[in-house]
Amino acid sequence: MLLLALDTATPAVTVALHDGTAVIASSSQVDARRHGELLLPAVDRVLAEAGLRLDAVTGIVVGVGPGPYTGLRVGLMTADTFGLALGVPVHGLCTLDALAYAADIEKGPFVVATDARRKEVYWATYADSRTRLTEPAVDRPADIAGQVAGMPAVGAGALLYPGTFPVVHEPEHVSAAALASLAVERLAAGAELPEPRPLYLRRPDAQVPKNYKVVTPK
Repeated sequence: MLLLALDTATPAVTVALHDGTAVIASSSQVDARRHGELLLPAVDRVLAEAGLRLDAVTGIVVGVGPGPYTGLRVGLMTADTFGLALGVPVHGLCTLDALAYAADIEKGPFVVATDARRKEVYWATYADSRTRLTEPAVDRPADIAGQVAGMPAVGAGALLYPGTFPVVHEPEHVSAAALASLAVERLAAGAELPEPRPLYLRRPDAQVPKNYKVVTPK
């Protein structure tokens, strides 16, 4: 096995290679505005670090969010393109699940929250680092304060709102190393990973104007 993992659902542009036993190379850069610019060089970098070529990859796992439309689609389209070019399976995995896994909290409940912008967070609750209790959602922190009261929190979204999330654990951002490790663990257990379909949870900012005038040639 040689699993290529990548995630662009958060400000972190993160890539890793896992050989079925351990992560053998990884790269992470935090830049919310340069996902498209940074992702492919990061893939090249981890392959060079491992001394391997892209055609050695036997599978791909990509973070499906939730995340903002523009950043999230960079990773998903790249993963789909690699999968088609190499003829290998492409798996999806919830980005929040990878953050929970990396936090390595043995007993919850706890909450994972990433920055959804617009003064909102993407979030879900967990019984432990491998067991999600609720479906991913997007809300204003004040609106979920009662549901997460007293829970430790993980993620950059939690750091932004200490009034709702007073106790925050690392990591701040997702890593492809955690994404890959969780995927390998689940595949080894015989679990079926989700399709690589995006969890946007809300409409994109760009909308078709209402009542626009259609001009057709006569």
